[in-house]
Amino acid sequence: MSRSARLRPLARKDAVTSMLDLKLVNASIFTMADAAPTARAMGVLHGRVVGFDDDILHFPAQRTLDCAGAVVVPGFGDSHNHMAWFGQSLAELDLSGCRTLDEVYDAVSRFALDLPEGAWVVGSGYDDTVMGAHPHRSGLDRSAPGRPVWLKHRSGHMCTVNTEVLERTGVLNGSAATPEGGKIVRDSDGPTGLLEEQAQKLVTALVVPYPVTDLADAIGAASGVYASEGLTHVVEAGIGSGWIGRTPVELAAYVEARRRGLLKTRVQLMAASDAMHPLQSHSADGITFGLDLGIASGFGDDHVRLGAMKIFIDGSLIGRTAAVTEPFCDHGHGTGNFQLSLEELTQRIVDAHCSGWNIAAHAIGDAAVDVALDAFAAAQQKLPRTEARHRVEHAGMVRPDQLSRFASLAITPVPQPHFLFEVGDTMAVAVGPERTPWLYRHKSFLDLGIRVPGSSDRPVASGAPLLGMQSMVTRRTSGGATLSPQERVDARTALKAYTVDAAWTAGEEDLRGTLESGKLADFVVLSAHPADVPPDEIGRINVLATMLEGKCVFGQAYLDELQTTHHTTSVQPQFHLERQTD
Repeated sequence: MSRSARLRPLARKDAVTSMLDLKLVNASIFTMADAAPTARAMGVLHGRVVGFDDDILHFPAQRTLDCAGAVVVPGFGDSHNHMAWFGQSLAELDLSGCRTLDEVYDAVSRFALDLPEGAWVVGSGYDDTVMGAHPHRSGLDRSAPGRPVWLKHRSGHMCTVNTEVLERTGVLNGSAATPEGGKIVRDSDGPTGLLEEQAQKLVTALVVPYPVTDLADAIGAASGVYASEGLTHVVEAGIGSGWIGRTPVELAAYVEARRRGLLKTRVQLMAASDAMHPLQSHSADGITFGLDLGIASGFGDDHVRLGAMKIFIDGSLIGRTAAVTEPFCDHGHGTGNFQLSLEELTQRIVDAHCSGWNIAAHAIGDAAVDVALDAFAAAQQKLPRTEARHRVEHAGMVRPDQLSRFASLAITPVPQPHFLFEVGDTMAVAVGPERTPWLYRHKSFLDLGIRVPGSSDRPVASGAPLLGMQSMVTRRTSGGATLSPQERVDARTALKAYTVDAAWTAGEEDLRGTLESGKLADFVVLSAHPADVPPDEIGRINVLATMLEGKCVFGQAYLDELQTTHHTTSVQPQFHLERQTD
């Protein structure tokens, strides 16, 4: 049975005293649906849209909102973010504003003064490309003597720690082996404190697993921010294991956040490939790799659902650890690196595909994109699965010859448009002018019929969807340059990326992404439509209210001002929920 549903009025003979839960009137509703793209009124019953305009205006409602012409669009989706990581970062030392190493060291000193004895100094968001270098362990030792200090790079693909942490990890006495796919950076005096990629697991091993209750609090804090930005659905890009995981039982934290009423956003969770393992099943089942009990993509409900398997192929373009075919143009970083051997990466993708999983392959550099596409081709050759919705996360550098392979293999790229503004200038320097047109493409994919969903990679970059839409339209960097203007799209296309295409990429287009009868009543009230303001003003549009299943998760005070009627009694046809079968 499909998860989709439609609502129809019962015959007049079945009429009973009934009413809508919510009715919007005098609104500028943009449904994003092809059949009826605009409306002025909308009805909601039992968390679903039940109709528009004349079909619902005569129905009474528990609550009627006169929107006074405000814009209503489907709720926004973010196809790639790190919710628990972002939620935890809200309580950490914010280093994103630091422009020099001395500013970092001073911030660490001030932050340490307010901590209890022995507590860790944990900071996040520093950018070595802005400061000219990474913090050094000796400077961190002076800033917070006797304390462990752990500073996370904004990319998430590296971190810097002080001597205390290096001693606890065993790096200084030589007892710690460098994990495959990682690097312990050294200078003439030994380890500098910089740990790249998988080497970060030496630090996370000291602090994970985090308690589920603490993670639930962090998820709730993140969810509150998301609701204020119009997000009603996000994809968490990696839980359970590896340097990205917070605990082997991380899914339980999302369930706990929902149970406690903290979760204001629907969440689809990617399982990290490191959390998966070989499975035994009947030979006819073909389930050889995954999670215990045969749980796979799609398990869960409309609020918390398991999505794709997340596998890291390479590193970060910001940190120059992405795998590229030709060397980076600065810092002598060579061609980056792969997280695992190519044989292991390919085998995991093929095994997961054959076991029924959708797969999200983190591939930023063009060499990593080659590996991902080759692995997807091998998987489909071994077991054709036309229903699979495999993805390349980031697709940061895509050569012209690779574009057609995305189309032929039906692979969805998931780039982050706001990277162009926040780190576009340094990315352009890293790859040089000949490769700059390959960065975070958009229109080139659309021209081949490939969907491009909106996403942020928060907290690596700001996650407000309207800022992401603005970057899709302008492709402007913080330094004022325009990167590859031929890849720009118009505002309506940008809005589609964060609604229709985000829902499709998650495999939930029958539930959300458009406002249609039978779909979830997840929507956002805006002060303006993105297409009706200058491109540079899209990010300044106000989110007035965010609704999940017709219930307010942000902007209650605004909605209270709109309310015009309360409970009224009338005899009208009752809406009946009818499930459709495939």
